[in-house]
Amino acid sequence: MGQGPGIGEDIAISRRLAETASAFDGACAVPDLTPLAGATIAFDLDGTLVDSAHDLIGALNVLLEQEGIAALPLAEARPFIGHGAKWLLERGFTAQGHPVPGDQMPALFDRFIAHYSEHSADLTRPFPGVVDCLTELKAAGAKLSVCTNKLTSLSVPILERLDLAKFFDSVVGGDMPPAPKPDARHLAMAVAAAGGQIERAVMVGDAATDAGAARAAGVPLVLVSFGYTETPVAELGADILIDHFDELTEACLRLLTACPA
Repeated sequence: MGQGPGIGEDIAISRRLAETASAFDGACAVPDLTPLAGATIAFDLDGTLVDSAHDLIGALNVLLEQEGIAALPLAEARPFIGHGAKWLLERGFTAQGHPVPGDQMPALFDRFIAHYSEHSADLTRPFPGVVDCLTELKAAGAKLSVCTNKLTSLSVPILERLDLAKFFDSVVGGDMPPAPKPDARHLAMAVAAAGGQIERAVMVGDAATDAGAARAAGVPLVLVSFGYTETPVAELGADILIDHFDELTEACLRLLTACPA
């Protein structure tokens, strides 16, 4: 009659089962989100929270065509986004060989704003994972702010139309602080307006203006790899670089835990 496993084999099997169970529990463990409570996460808008390139470049191209100038391809013009509408106009017209004389810029700017304000959310959409991430951060007790160089009067309607406004405690456009990003005062105002403290804040962006503001304010920096930037994002010195919003909560936890108040 055959014999069953010996005592030593029983112990080895038990250990393997315990290790498998432990590994499974670790993989399924819910992260401790406590460090997020009371912290402020400040987000850039264009190229970070929302993919707005089609509407922004579309408005630029309407003006170019009205002036008898060829439209710009989307890929060529995307990096011009992030410094405000005047910068976009200046770079766009210059790229097509038609720099805008200074005395013509105010009228051109007004025409751009008039068109864009009517079409700012035609094709603009949140990047994948944004809604789930904001929901998680908000539920964990984080204060959320939008810190964008876009005019506040243009930013709020976009957030409202995309049903994102409900997540944010403040929206501070480039027209509100003494100077826009990369000036540290813009980020400081956005954090304060959300009821937060700069010592427990994280900046999330996609470009040099975001990196500059974070560094000037002494705030940890997360950059996304899918935004709009003329300088390669890997060269902007992010503390953490993410490829998808499902990585952001963990990134914020790491930074807030590494630099406690």
